[in-house]
Amino acid sequence: MTGHVVDAWSALADPTRREIFARLSVRPRSVTDLASELPVSRPAVSQHLKVLKDADLVRVRAEGTRRIYSADPAGLREMRQELEGFWSATLANFKRLVEDGSSTEEDG
Repeated sequence: MTGHVVDAWSALADPTRREIFARLSVRPRSVTDLASELPVSRPAVSQHLKVLKDADLVRVRAEGTRRIYSADPAGLREMRQELEGFWSATLANFKRLVEDGSSTEEDG
């Protein structure tokens, strides 16, 4: 990894990286495969994959002379846990607001 930590949310903020990640979620692919499917160069795909890998969103394995990339479920699991935390807090706040609103309607 480079000198800084890449956040998964920041990594997926880029539309091209989201598209690469979506394709890797379907099946593993090489840089060449991805570049042939996208309107970006192989070097650009490689840079995007590096960011995704640094964010622990993709894995890479050697297959002969090629490197095959795939989505890493562990990185997604962490993002899902964060989202579930946001969702739980939102629902709890909504419940509190509804309960507070209903008690004032009954009093008034």
